[in-house]
Amino acid sequence: MAVADYLIPYDFSPVTILGFALVLGFYGYGLLKMPEADRPGSGRILVFVVGVMICYGVMQTRFDYYSQYMFFVHRGQHLILHHLGPILIALSNPLPVMRFLYSRIKPGVRHILRPLGWLYRFLQHPAIASFLFVGLIYFWLWPPIHFDAMLSRDLYWVMNWSMLLDGLLFWWLIFDPRSPVTSDALGYGKRILLLALVAIPQMILGATIVFSRGMVYDVYEVCGRAWPMPPETDQLLGGLLTWIPPAMMSILGILIILRRAMREDGKVAPLSENLEASHP
Repeated sequence: MAVADYLIPYDFSPVTILGFALVLGFYGYGLLKMPEADRPGSGRILVFVVGVMICYGVMQTRFDYYSQYMFFVHRGQHLILHHLGPILIALSNPLPVMRFLYSRIKPGVRHILRPLGWLYRFLQHPAIASFLFVGLIYFWLWPPIHFDAMLSRDLYWVMNWSMLLDGLLFWWLIFDPRSPVTSDALGYGKRILLLALVAIPQMILGATIVFSRGMVYDVYEVCGRAWPMPPETDQLLGGLLTWIPPAMMSILGILIILRRAMREDGKVAPLSENLEASHP
């Protein structure tokens, strides 16, 4: 196969292509129209685009074919959709662009969109966000559900989109660029606690798959594998991808949050001292 053949969608989805095109289109429009002083730097723009494009790549290139016929590739697909891609998008801090785009929406349209704001605040409650983050992984890897999802085109797309959207919501909650001191953003200590809590059940699930003696996901036996790999090896690699990389990303997230907290601590202390000095 030529290189270009690997970039052509294996299972063409107009909704998926339109969704990613709109995201990049609105982001580009915001960059061009917003004041130059408010625009994010080129590094942040690059990180955002890379995050979006790797999510697109695992959903609308030849990679999607291999993810449907190899368990470990499927786990790599969800690792990108649920973790790596959303992490990059959240770390790129598209908030200034989002605020600018929101300011261009007419008041009447904002009123119509208000229920989405209520749903967003509900889903961003720490307990609900962490439950959904872990719960969706367990749900889609529950063998009977996984079997049906891999054989049903519609359910397969629901699975992938739910993982992507949930990953975006959770990692935005963790890497929200707003300071908890000056906004209603989640406190840094709570963010660290959430990262530790969601890592544990993922590690347990991955270890369970790795050390399972029998075949847990026999759908790949029914459909056949893309490569002549022993089923045990495929399942072992998939379990490792469910176990180790997510735990490492939680540790990385904790380190990033600690760095932000320490950096902010140095800024908040002098500010409080100045306020006290001005109000004896």
